[in-house]
Amino acid sequence: QAQLVESGGGLVQPGGSLRLSCTASRRIFRVSDISWYRQAAGKERELVASISNFGNTRYADSVKGRFTISRNDAENTVNLQMNSLRPEDTGVYYCYSRAVVNVEGSTVEHWGQGTQVTVSS
Repeated sequence: QAQLVESGGGLVQPGGSLRLSCTASRRIFRVSDISWYRQAAGKERELVASISNFGNTRYADSVKGRFTISRNDAENTVNLQMNSLRPEDTGVYYCYSRAVVNVEGSTVEHWGQGTQVTVSS
């Protein structure tokens, strides 16, 4: 059973917008920091944006001012609003959760299955 389920990818023209959603189980969502990563063809996976359990956010320099990450606690969902999309934003976008589960610092991590985002005219 998938712990993280992504949705919202697709094909969009340069300058357009998409919103990605990552839905987690309540058990995971309430204790985890949630991030979006992306992987372009032939490149390594890179961090796009993250939001902590307390709502603190951070972004890759390449998406600052264009992407917004947010949490919806009522729906156990993290959204990534992507505006002013560029061809270089193309890739598979993955949702990732990480929770520290004990005082020793052990973590539990999950990856979603990925959703394709293609920015092209």
